[in-house]
Amino acid sequence: MMKLKKMTLNMNGADRTFICDPEKDTLASVIRRLGLTGTKVGCGTGVCGACSVILNGKVIRSCTKKIKTVEEYSQLTTIEGIGTPNQPHPLQAAWVNCGGVQCGFCTPGFIVSAYGLLKENPAPAREEVRDWFQKHRNVCRCTGYKQLVDAVMLAAEVMRGEKTIEEIWYKPDDQTKEYYGKPVVRPSALGKACGTVDYGDDVELKMPPGTLHVALVQPRKVSHGAIISIDCTEAEKMPGVVKVITSKDVKGTNHMDLFTASPLSTNMKAPHHILAEDRIRMYGDVAAMVAAVTKEQAKAAAEKVKVEIEPLPEYVNYLDAAMPDAIRIHEESPNIYAKWPLVKGDEDVETLIDEGEYAVSGSFYSTREPHLSIEGDTVQAYFDEDDVLTIHCKSQSIYWNKSDVAQSIGLPPERVRMVMNPAGGSFGWSITAASFALAGIAAMATEMPIALSMSYEEFMHFSGKRSAAYSNARLACDENGKITAAEFDIGIDHGAYAEMGDDLANKVIRFVLFPYSVPNARVLSRVAFTNHGFGTAYRGYGSPQAYTAGEAVIDMLAEKIGMDPFEIRWRNIARKGDKNLAGSDFVDYPMEEMMKRLKPLYEKAVAEARAEDTPQKRRGVGLAWGGYNVTDNPFDQCTVAIELNPDNTFTKYDTWQDLGQGGDIGSLMVTAEALKPLGVTLDQIRLIQNDSAVCPNSGSSASSRSHYMNGKATIIAAEKLIKAMRKEDGTYRTYEEMTAEGIPTKYVGQHENATVPGLVPTDPITGQGNPSIDYTYALYMAEVEVDTETGKTTILKFTCIDDVGVIGNIHAVEGQAYGGISHSMGFALSEDYLDVRKHNNPFSCGVPYIKDIPDDIQLIHMGTRRKNGPFGSSGASEAFQSSGHMAVINAISNACGVRIYELPAKPEKVKAGLEAIAAGKKVEPPKKYYLGPDMYDEIQKIRDTGKF
Repeated sequence: MMKLKKMTLNMNGADRTFICDPEKDTLASVIRRLGLTGTKVGCGTGVCGACSVILNGKVIRSCTKKIKTVEEYSQLTTIEGIGTPNQPHPLQAAWVNCGGVQCGFCTPGFIVSAYGLLKENPAPAREEVRDWFQKHRNVCRCTGYKQLVDAVMLAAEVMRGEKTIEEIWYKPDDQTKEYYGKPVVRPSALGKACGTVDYGDDVELKMPPGTLHVALVQPRKVSHGAIISIDCTEAEKMPGVVKVITSKDVKGTNHMDLFTASPLSTNMKAPHHILAEDRIRMYGDVAAMVAAVTKEQAKAAAEKVKVEIEPLPEYVNYLDAAMPDAIRIHEESPNIYAKWPLVKGDEDVETLIDEGEYAVSGSFYSTREPHLSIEGDTVQAYFDEDDVLTIHCKSQSIYWNKSDVAQSIGLPPERVRMVMNPAGGSFGWSITAASFALAGIAAMATEMPIALSMSYEEFMHFSGKRSAAYSNARLACDENGKITAAEFDIGIDHGAYAEMGDDLANKVIRFVLFPYSVPNARVLSRVAFTNHGFGTAYRGYGSPQAYTAGEAVIDMLAEKIGMDPFEIRWRNIARKGDKNLAGSDFVDYPMEEMMKRLKPLYEKAVAEARAEDTPQKRRGVGLAWGGYNVTDNPFDQCTVAIELNPDNTFTKYDTWQDLGQGGDIGSLMVTAEALKPLGVTLDQIRLIQNDSAVCPNSGSSASSRSHYMNGKATIIAAEKLIKAMRKEDGTYRTYEEMTAEGIPTKYVGQHENATVPGLVPTDPITGQGNPSIDYTYALYMAEVEVDTETGKTTILKFTCIDDVGVIGNIHAVEGQAYGGISHSMGFALSEDYLDVRKHNNPFSCGVPYIKDIPDDIQLIHMGTRRKNGPFGSSGASEAFQSSGHMAVINAISNACGVRIYELPAKPEKVKAGLEAIAAGKKVEPPKKYYLGPDMYDEIQKIRDTGKF
């Protein structure tokens, strides 16, 4: 018999009485059940701080606080008790105006935590703020923390009476209408800061009676095995269970719709099954689902589903899966299922390197990086009033996912509607629609509305990761340090499933030495199935794996010839007229000016490192060049619509999916700029976004394409509307006049890259082509300190000089910069998803807390106007997570002589290197990886036959 308890707590100044289960309820579950959903639950294990509240004057994490340990009549403060959108607290106002709100999922927890700090200490120093957030385990995955400390410091000034909220609130200039580039506040920011925005789990709580709850059956016994049987008998008898769903209940194909980027790929033969059919191919595979009346009943029944599995050999990395005697992970395809060569120059590259004046070689590994968004995965599905299956989720590509879901579950696309919930971060993983399809399958199987939510551990094992990569690299130069030839053989561990794997192979070969001038190169990327978590999109997609090898051998070559790392880069950056590895122009050539800007900062950093260096604390400086493409491919398109409303305001329709990067503010900025001839103010523009029923297909929020593509399409739509509104005397018609004259009031704008001259796909035989309409650039400098006793690396300062074109919203771009840089630091030093049994939450996966990220991060924007970009803009985001990790790795080598070849550079690895040096031994790179048959033979075979 369940025994409940009546309790009363003073919540936000008012006594509230409720009934709870003292054995099962946490403080967070009670708070949220009472409608105070501003308190978010991320990890569920007390390591992320999203659930922070103040209990009896102390900041605590409510997701692990059992309600039975809370004293009756305790005083509780949640985000709702701090301020409201109509009366925001100074902290909320400061968060909004300092650019501290991106995805916003962690924001309430941070603000509550900061509120507790300022109650104790009204005048904290910046380091005291950082110490406080570290102590209370508040994690932000979007911002890089700097803006959050800025916000606390600014709010403290208001609370001390030194400033007013009005003074710190950015006020757009409605007189000049000069909004573009300014720190205009995101439309969604205040709601997120006040905890009033409903994310997926909040939507689930507020769904109507009759909604079923769905739990996953993840066997999590092996990473590879044959399914002998799935016994649902006991589960079906459990209380509240409506249906246990297996692959037999799926009416569609039960797999993702895979596109092929290269005809040399066999990935179409090896689909990603939504519900496992005959095999478990990775630890997080789903064998069944349980739909029940309550979430607790569904989870209890899921534990009763018995999945009998015959273990098969587990290949949990590329090196094992690529061995000639390895069995096939997918019977329909060899384990190495895609290859993409790159051939530049007519010279014999192998001989050039063998006989070159100077040459270096090394083998490198970049880890399977987990995205670690603070919000996991939660999806709702139901049939709407038009009998259309409607799926609420955190899609990063609404129309692509709509197509995937439709074919996998067995409905025509017109009967599937995708709606994006406010999303607590993604960074790429939610471009894959497997969980959205699971929800659709459950709704169809039960013919009931459903809510599917995963625990953070389930999400970690289910979702895709950045693909790990192994690289063998060689680089040669002449006596002047000019690169003569490069050779890169790269094996990409794409995990259990193939989606986008051959596309990733193309991305990697394009960025191995970007943006240097390299006359002769041979590159081969190979992609293999393994039994680890599958690879998917992640900010910088493909470039971090390339830069891990490329920026290492550049430094190694400088060391061999006795040249400064800055100087060797200066001599080899591309100048106007130089071609990139794919044989096309760089579009713009800001590299010299970027290096000129960095040079005095670099010289100062080197001098300071030498001055502060001690045997116990070694100081070093590291550099890395980075960058990324803008837009997907020559066939990319974006469609938007702008409508004149009856009150003479405007509505913009698009699918600029906002995962925290600022799809709302981006759309607002380009729309205001495009409608500038009409004298439109920001409050005259309404955004309707990310609902496939009413919004046109604007494409994915990926490949740093959104600002460029949406901006171009918006200009086209605005020009059509402005032309229709313009009278002969040069004034403009009102809505009333338009309708009276029978003139349409809504106009569609579509930009297609296919209309741009000179764009061609990357050739699958040679790697040559010009697939991207533009590029962004980033030059990094890291200043580190290595503790020689422990091997721990501390990043002291970090500088990024970028060129992303004219900036549309400064806070949005800087948010992407700080956030991307913080991910890069984690990638360099701590982040990993290797041990599937251990790496199941942000802490165990090595997420950087605030004290792991320096407060001293300097951003310098060059802002070269793009002649073809909207308003001179380009893209942003992904350049900021391309190569920053290698600035850190190079700085470690500069500091103490230890080169880390295999990420991450955890203290024990650095310590082992230091001990080897102390013993007079050379720190050797890993033995050359076996990635498959000789790369030169492979490249020649592909060139001769068009096959692999």
